[in-house]
Amino acid sequence: MQPGIQKKKAKQEKNILSDILFKYLPYWPVFVILIAITVFGAWFYLRVTPKMYEASASIMLKDEDKGTGESTMRQDLDPLSEKKTVENEAEVLKSKTLMKAVVKNLHLYASFFEEGEMSPKPAYISSPVTLEAAEPDLLKKVEKVSFSFSERDSQVVIGSKRYPLNEFVTTPFGKIKFVRNAQFSTQAESPLYFTIVNPRVAAPSYSSRLDVGSSRTSTIVTLSLKDGVPERAEDVLDELIAEYNKASINDAKRLASSTLNFLTGRLQAVKDELSEIENKEKTYKSSKDAVDLSTQGVNYLKSVNETDTKLSEADVQLAVLGEVEKHLKSAENSTNMNASTLGLKDPSLTDMLNKLTEKELNYERLKKTTGELNPIMTSLRGEINKLKPAILDNIKSQRTSLEASKLNLHSSNNTLSSMLQTIPQKEQELIEIRREHEIKSKIYDFLLQKKEATELVLQGVTNESRVVDKAQSNYLPVSPKAGIMYMMAVVCALILPVGFIAIKGMFSRKITFRAEIENLTSFPIIGEVAFDKSKDPLVIKEGKRTFIAEQFRRIRTSLAYLGVSHAGKKRVLITSSLSGEGKSFVALNLALSLAMTGKKVVLLELDLANPSLSKKLEVDYEQGVSNYLMGECEPEDVIKRTPANNNLFFLPCGTLPDNPSELIMNERLKELLDYLEEIFDHVVIDSAPASLLSDAYVLSPMCHATLYVVKHKFTPKVYLERLEQENSVNQLMNVGIIFNGIKSRGFSRNGYGYGYGYGYIHDNNGKRKKRKENKRA
Repeated sequence: MQPGIQKKKAKQEKNILSDILFKYLPYWPVFVILIAITVFGAWFYLRVTPKMYEASASIMLKDEDKGTGESTMRQDLDPLSEKKTVENEAEVLKSKTLMKAVVKNLHLYASFFEEGEMSPKPAYISSPVTLEAAEPDLLKKVEKVSFSFSERDSQVVIGSKRYPLNEFVTTPFGKIKFVRNAQFSTQAESPLYFTIVNPRVAAPSYSSRLDVGSSRTSTIVTLSLKDGVPERAEDVLDELIAEYNKASINDAKRLASSTLNFLTGRLQAVKDELSEIENKEKTYKSSKDAVDLSTQGVNYLKSVNETDTKLSEADVQLAVLGEVEKHLKSAENSTNMNASTLGLKDPSLTDMLNKLTEKELNYERLKKTTGELNPIMTSLRGEINKLKPAILDNIKSQRTSLEASKLNLHSSNNTLSSMLQTIPQKEQELIEIRREHEIKSKIYDFLLQKKEATELVLQGVTNESRVVDKAQSNYLPVSPKAGIMYMMAVVCALILPVGFIAIKGMFSRKITFRAEIENLTSFPIIGEVAFDKSKDPLVIKEGKRTFIAEQFRRIRTSLAYLGVSHAGKKRVLITSSLSGEGKSFVALNLALSLAMTGKKVVLLELDLANPSLSKKLEVDYEQGVSNYLMGECEPEDVIKRTPANNNLFFLPCGTLPDNPSELIMNERLKELLDYLEEIFDHVVIDSAPASLLSDAYVLSPMCHATLYVVKHKFTPKVYLERLEQENSVNQLMNVGIIFNGIKSRGFSRNGYGYGYGYGYIHDNNGKRKKRKENKRA
């Protein structure tokens, strides 16, 4: 970057900073007071707001995709044994059911507190006792119960009643038992009290402060809990993990027990049938003197057994399909189909059933923690409704295929039955008995194998997760954070006044800053005049140097910028937008300032509609400019020396005419100005407001410079916009703007917050003081 560009950029940044300081620094007491108030508010908030601490723990879910022995054996029992996802388990960990069990186990339905000056303090580790309810679910809300503990006789004192430890007693707030607090570690400094709520109310308050997070690349789940007591947060997380593992084990055992009961019942029925068949064979042999089967009978029996096995398998699959169809069409969900799907062989149907069971189980789990209208719940319900018709169509197709297969098998059996006619009668009946025995034996072996596998799973059920990190808390509060609170307080104290000042300025329709004049018009600002609290129209006097006098001296010097006093250019017209902007005040004091340099100055009162210079000079002349323009007198008759300065002469308005604008256009006016220019060094003309009358536009071409007065917080912005537009049609010649009546901003006193480029300024009392900083409006 070139040095010139860098220098320009640095200058722009410096100007921006200067503008900001100028705009808001005068209000520094407001900022200081607001900072003090907001900081005190932050301090008070920190005192009354309970501090929250965070404890965290992490667990790792079992990765069953690696094919452990247990997961392989349980595959046939639980279709979801390999379908657990971290997201689903995170929802389970956040369930209200688990948290309610934690609340009951840790007796968190009773909260103990110490009295505090501004807010109560949790007494989880400072209360010597805690309480257990005989029936927590029946508890009702109790607001505040003050108590004390007598160490001497180990009794809890509530009012006039005393209660022993470790005994259930009947109290006005339920049947409870006071026990020593296992977490007691510090002595309470203030009186103690406790409150009671129902576990259904306490559980959601803890669940809302629980956060469960997981990683996409691992099965580790991180749990964090915010609580007012770090020790309690640790206890809740540890108990939540223990309760989660307990619930997982109970679910696995329930599934295995359900399947085992089913298999046991079927085994007993098949065993009874086998015994009956064996007795039937013995009875037949003894009654018929039957012997072992011949070679032909053995071959027949072998063939028919194969056919019967296939028929049996088809019947089992048809029965299973019927059970599945029954479950699907029932109003209940299909998450309990595990035992009824054992005989299915079609992989596509099994896969669809697994997906359905997984989605319905997810739906049931999510229903405990989210509402029915939750988008995830709605999506799951839609997927379930799409899967069921597809499964029913598959079942229909499977049933048709199995029925056709059964017809073929029956046809084979009929062929074998014709072969049976060639075997002796006694052997035929024995073959039928053996055939039935073989069928039942195979069924019994299959069920026995499944039972053994189920018993192994039942005995080997372990935790579904492993604790990676036990709950640990940070003993620094996570909220509210003092540093952030104080920083926010200071920021708010700065933003509020800045915003108010900015908005006020944004909606203001009056000229407030010099920059607004510069933005609205292209005319130069040649001077600024501060607001004068005194009512004296003459602010410039011999031997007295005041701040406002210095401002007029600067304007006097700035006239050279407009070319006045050079090459015979002497005439200066002074006008404004509206009456009351101080144009006559500026004209009088500017003329006086020029006269104090030893130059002869004449001041013309050409505001024929509303003259005020005569009043300011405390003179009353019967004749003036209007009389001259009407031909009633000569210039020498109306030019008067003023008592303010020997070099200052005055041409009063004279008689107020009925047609001031037409009178201004009289040819005698130009003659008058030419005459005055010959005998005076400066001619200062006070004209009527340019936005109200056309006088200024008539006079300006006759003058060498036009000073346009704009008053601080008085002149509407719209008039400056019009001035720029109208000047392209009716021109004011050689315009320079004077910013008048500038009041001090905020709490600044001297200097009015504006600088003028020289080393010293004077306050309103005339005291000379060093100027600190150059500022702009």
